[in-house]
Amino acid sequence: YRGLELDQLMALSNEKLIELFNSRQRRRFNRGLKHKYSRFINKLRKAKKNLQPGEKPPAVRTHLRNAIVVPEMVGNQISVHRGNAFNTVEVKFDMIGRYLGEFAITYLSLIHISEPTRLLSISYAVFCLKKKKYNTLYCQIILLYNLFSILY
Repeated sequence: YRGLELDQLMALSNEKLIELFNSRQRRRFNRGLKHKYSRFINKLRKAKKNLQPGEKPPAVRTHLRNAIVVPEMVGNQISVHRGNAFNTVEVKFDMIGRYLGEFAITYLSLIHISEPTRLLSISYAVFCLKKKKYNTLYCQIILLYNLFSILY
């Protein structure tokens, strides 16, 4: 992050770390953090404590989508609320300085399938999550299944 490694970022004081962030994040830290954010950081520390080498910490659930990822969070598993469910995110080094909400998308993109089904006046809607590799194939399988069930 900004030319520094994780060990160097962890060794920095809070003031020096804040100087590395963008202006929006700097403003947020300068105005002070509320108690719920410090409680969240404490939960992450507790989850990371007493782990065997190579073992992943248990996921910590949170609704704090506007929490900024700091170097202390790297390596943790965080379940971020997305409105109706929780998305588990493993915090990586590249995520420092960004918001947790950026990694838990709250909406589904809607794809309407029209040509073959419009002839029979039946419309199907297939919901596909963005950024998943299997969804396009999954949508095609659903379409073929629906077409064969209509034709036969």
